[in-house]
Amino acid sequence: MTRRSPGGSPADAAGIYADALVWDNHSGFDPRPHADLENLRVWRDAGVDYLSINVGYDVMDPAMTLRSLAAYRAWLRAHPDGYVLIDRAADAWRAKREGRLAVTFDLEGMNALDGNVDMVEVLYDLGVRQMLFAYNRTNLAGAGCHDEDTGLTPFGRDVVRAMNRVGMVVDCSHSGHRTTMEAMESSGDPVIFSHSNAWALAPHGRNIRDDQIRGCAATGGVVCVTGIGRFLGGDAGTATFVDHVAYIADLVGPAHVGISLDYAFEVGGIEDLLSAHPEYWPPSEYPAGSGGPHDFMPPGSLPEITAVMLQRGFSEVEVRGVLGENMLRVASQVWK
Repeated sequence: MTRRSPGGSPADAAGIYADALVWDNHSGFDPRPHADLENLRVWRDAGVDYLSINVGYDVMDPAMTLRSLAAYRAWLRAHPDGYVLIDRAADAWRAKREGRLAVTFDLEGMNALDGNVDMVEVLYDLGVRQMLFAYNRTNLAGAGCHDEDTGLTPFGRDVVRAMNRVGMVVDCSHSGHRTTMEAMESSGDPVIFSHSNAWALAPHGRNIRDDQIRGCAATGGVVCVTGIGRFLGGDAGTATFVDHVAYIADLVGPAHVGISLDYAFEVGGIEDLLSAHPEYWPPSEYPAGSGGPHDFMPPGSLPEITAVMLQRGFSEVEVRGVLGENMLRVASQVWK
């Protein structure tokens, strides 16, 4: 790992964090309609300016995803003082100035399309701005990271073209290695890993190899480091988190690194959902009957992450990029 000259005082870190656009690219709470969105105050209180809210993943029925979208949109409309569903990337800055949390939605897996590529435009119009191929297990679009990697399917290629057309960001997290490499070759727009860490530091099936990181950067995209301990290497701590930031920055440059904590608040009934679909979390990857990943870094850890990045020798411009401006660049280029 490249050694940088230490720099930046706690006061510097606090000032930069307060002034920067802080963009958390994926929340991890169970995205069903009854989720209590009052918990979004956790991100607001932590000084986060933009959050992508997960509204569905492959474990869920497509109809439930639509019900979640309806419920979440209604809740946001009813709370305009603190939150705003944005259409354009630049509106994230406006929301920051107004003291509101800017929000869009994302999908973890293409089962939400129900086999219909025309649903891409419908979901975009409802506020979905990024979608990944397969949540751990293979589906109609491509392979999951915990399954046989058969690659991107013809349907998956059609979906990539539709996403490029409407302005939805192609996301490769949770998907198989071959599937991601073929997706990055297929997309005409920058591609992201919305919440994935470096396999070289934590060799878990959910993490990504150096060639995937390089492929993402070659598209102009961003790899967003996630704050789940299992994917950090067992320690959901600030130093370990910044190790992954630094590793990716050293490999492809700091302009291709972002933040996506995947933080989850408690949603009732999650145990029933996990136990009904154990194949999504194989024991070899999630031992001791843990179900899914756990041990999260909360949004309140972001100021400390800022300070540690400065201590590691990241420049102010680089820190601002990682905190949000790198993902803002991708969103500005892709969203329409």
